[in-house]
Amino acid sequence: MDVRRAIESRRSIQHFDPAFRLDPRVVDELLALTLLSPTSFNIQHCRYVIVDDPELRRQLRAVSYDQSQVTDASLLVVVCADLQAWRKQPERYWRHVSAPLRASFVAAMRDYYESNEQAQRDECLRSTGIAAQTLMLAAEGFGLGSCPMNGFDPDAVARLIGLPADHVLSLFVAIGKPLRPAHPRGGRLPPSEVIVRDRFPQEAG
Repeated sequence: MDVRRAIESRRSIQHFDPAFRLDPRVVDELLALTLLSPTSFNIQHCRYVIVDDPELRRQLRAVSYDQSQVTDASLLVVVCADLQAWRKQPERYWRHVSAPLRASFVAAMRDYYESNEQAQRDECLRSTGIAAQTLMLAAEGFGLGSCPMNGFDPDAVARLIGLPADHVLSLFVAIGKPLRPAHPRGGRLPPSEVIVRDRFPQEAG
């Protein structure tokens, strides 16, 4: 499937076939493609919790407004990020470039993130959003359905998956075989309302 078709056909699936099982090789390919998602400074701070344990799935569903995708999807990925990845051996992220260039990237990373918790969190949320979209488009390319999910109690989910204190929870991505088609597309806003050229119009006065 080409990229345009994947973007046009991807829909948020609400009902998955609970009997369908994904080939582990497909899961590996989906994750390998997702790991190619871009991150600032090549920091690669996204973390992907693959929830296989049926009991943990049930517990997660209980704190996710009983959404059936949590238990019925073939693959459930909890997408998180390490807030402190920028300081954890950052030279690893540029190990294939020259030493001077590597040193400059590491210094720039430190200058940007150090003492700036807002930037650390914002970067994590940007990266996890990009990664989730990559994962969903990859799933579409394999003929699978997907659903991004944020309807859950974040504190309860963090406890259930043992989220480290220096990580942030972003969203779930559920993937599997659709049990029924997605609802018809909702109304889309016209381009004139959502595309701004150069700057937003200023109100008179």
